[in-house]
Amino acid sequence: MYKIFFSILFSVTCIGLFAQDVMTPEMLAQLNKVSGKGITKDGKYIIYSVSNYTIETNSKNSTTYQIPIKGGNAQVITNYAKLLDDANISPDGNYKISTADVKLEKVTGQDYYKDVKKSNVKIYDALNYRHWDTWEDGAFSHVFYKSTSNTSAEAIDIMGEEPYDCPQKPFGGSEDYLWSPDSKNILYVTKKLSGADYAVSTNTDIYEYNLESKTTANLTSKNKGYDTQPAFSSKGQLAWLQMKREGYESDKNDIIVIVNGNSINLTANWDGTVNSFVWQDKGNKIYFVAPVLGTVQLFEIEVPTSKEKISVPKQITNGQFDVSGIVGQTKNTLVASRRDMNHAIELYSVNLKNGEMQQLTHANDATYNAISLGKVEKRMIKTTDGKNMLTWVIYPPNFNPSKKYPTLLYCQGGPQGALSQFYSFRWNFQLMAANGYIIVAPNRRGMPGYGVEWNEQISKDYGGQNMQDYLSAIDELAKEPYVDTDRLGAIGASYGGYSVYYLAAIHEGRFKTFISHDGIYDWRSMYGTTEELFFVNFDLGGAYWDKDNAAAQKSYIEFNPAEKVGMWNTPILIIQGGIDYRVPIGQGLAAFQAAQLQGIKSKLLFFPEENHWVLNNQNSLVWQREFYKWLKETL
Repeated sequence: MYKIFFSILFSVTCIGLFAQDVMTPEMLAQLNKVSGKGITKDGKYIIYSVSNYTIETNSKNSTTYQIPIKGGNAQVITNYAKLLDDANISPDGNYKISTADVKLEKVTGQDYYKDVKKSNVKIYDALNYRHWDTWEDGAFSHVFYKSTSNTSAEAIDIMGEEPYDCPQKPFGGSEDYLWSPDSKNILYVTKKLSGADYAVSTNTDIYEYNLESKTTANLTSKNKGYDTQPAFSSKGQLAWLQMKREGYESDKNDIIVIVNGNSINLTANWDGTVNSFVWQDKGNKIYFVAPVLGTVQLFEIEVPTSKEKISVPKQITNGQFDVSGIVGQTKNTLVASRRDMNHAIELYSVNLKNGEMQQLTHANDATYNAISLGKVEKRMIKTTDGKNMLTWVIYPPNFNPSKKYPTLLYCQGGPQGALSQFYSFRWNFQLMAANGYIIVAPNRRGMPGYGVEWNEQISKDYGGQNMQDYLSAIDELAKEPYVDTDRLGAIGASYGGYSVYYLAAIHEGRFKTFISHDGIYDWRSMYGTTEELFFVNFDLGGAYWDKDNAAAQKSYIEFNPAEKVGMWNTPILIIQGGIDYRVPIGQGLAAFQAAQLQGIKSKLLFFPEENHWVLNNQNSLVWQREFYKWLKETL
């Protein structure tokens, strides 16, 4: 290991590379990405990695560091495994958990017919045949354990021949399995459903496998929604996150804890939803992060001795930023990742007594210090039904209020995704501002952080109040003398892309251009080809063929962009991923074809190998360049 100062390191790497005085797509692509690994066993250091991307070689490099919890100089380290606790090793040290795919079902032509080895066929007789960006191949991710002392012993599959996944697909990880404190049990999360039942349900459960008896018990069988992220305290108490309603993926997420053998909902009476949590080292409290008023903050809640003694969560941090995750805790200090609309993630220490935060890592200081950043302003806007709606307004660097600026309405995805102080490497507000645009980002109906009622209102009302919320925001900002009302645009992805398609029909001449990325264009086609059917069932109200279902029929007719496409008359850029199975390829192609056949200026930006996101760095650069090229042409 050797000592190195970040200010020197990153100043050197950035010299000659970033000569501009505002953010550029190339600069954004090459920013350093910080990821916390954990706190060392002695509680003195935080281990983290810094990765960066090189455009010329299309390669990613990563370096691991340690830095004192109290702050100071970072050290490069080459082997950190022994410095951190290994959660895969049982507490008694006798066993280790691993995961691997197990082939359990026939799917391919070769599976069925051994003499057609060059065939390329998939055969399905039930739903759940593809998920996110991957076709099901008959293999399932399973949890294994193996002796740490007997290297020749075979690993034991605790899920046997069950055709279920742990970690959960598509995004599950190590948070889906863990050891019990006594090393006698392994807990794991899975959805033990298949076929259509799997596609329409969110009912994941937490199972407990006993190593001695080789039996499995369902610990959360009474709950029909999501049960996720099980974690034990230092006292051996179990807690997890739970959503109640089956099929509602954006339900209120609560913290459940076992107290004297009973399940207690710690946050049932708190009007918010939890993103993630960790136990306090003493086991008396739980720390969690949750969206609140356009930000994401750190909270704590006492663990009660009975249901009658549940306390109210206490907010620890406060400011115009997101606490995006918790890395670990030692004594009165917690380490968390933090970001805002002007800065990518860095690690901070948090004083748990007063909430004060100290920046520990400085991976991108040299870059940010070399450019001008735009101001991010919080505005409260009155909606058509008399509510106060928080709206973020991002101004160009060196903003001059005596000038007029083109302005973009940003439509958030989800639809129940928080429009907080996030820092995106694609939908980057600072980059938009650096290109001379004002961005208006309303926290419209359907977003967490303003109570359960505000969050849930959007379900079955996709083209209703939240569309008026969008228009209220852009209309209010359009009153400002520095907003060029002849150059307004609307942009968004996923549900935000749907919003763009819908606004393109109802905007009454407000906007001069639109950009929709992986947006929903036709709800009937969407229902017939998307994979997680619980989403469309809950948010639309049901299937399109259910003629007696008034809510569903309203969604498929009144709130369907394809039904209103004849009202389009404005230039539109349509972006679509080829392996996006959440919002499949036909959505973007149908929208582009409709625009072209009506003679509307339009362009299709198609990424054959990208899913709902754009993950390839060079593809992302093309995305950025086409994005701003389109705005320059049409705005």
